[in-house]
Amino acid sequence: MKLPNYLVFSQFLVLFLCMLATVACSNDMATSLRKVTYPPDFNYVSPSELRTNMAELAAEMQTLDLALVETLKQSSHSEHTPESGQNKADEQSQRQQVLAALRNMEKIVSRLQAGEAGSSHPFLQDFMRDFANDVGRARIASSLDPPLYYFAGRVSGGCVNCHRVNR
Repeated sequence: MKLPNYLVFSQFLVLFLCMLATVACSNDMATSLRKVTYPPDFNYVSPSELRTNMAELAAEMQTLDLALVETLKQSSHSEHTPESGQNKADEQSQRQQVLAALRNMEKIVSRLQAGEAGSSHPFLQDFMRDFANDVGRARIASSLDPPLYYFAGRVSGGCVNCHRVNR
């Protein structure tokens, strides 16, 4: 028994649409399609990129926290002992660690920030610009002589506030 032409055509069409949908859902095709469908200043951050960047940010946050703890130890220890060359070297080392962590955080945050047209993750659009400002302010204050670490301490609070809201 021979199938009518329209039935063969409809089966072919269904098969073609299934193949097209499979190709369209592939990662390479989705990336190409986003270039056309999103405005140029829209920052699309894939879920895997988001997890990777957030993990890097958390690692830098831990480095920053450890460096800040060391600055507290140095400042409480230096109150009881006269200034020495070793204390100055330790303070400078801690300061460089704080500044390095803050610079790395700025780089990570710049990758995550929403463009003018927005971002694929609404909380990045709402909170990341404020967090970037806090990190920049902390880096500037930490580079002063003498350094002010108050703003660096507030940076970790920025993570807690955002994640409390977005859980």
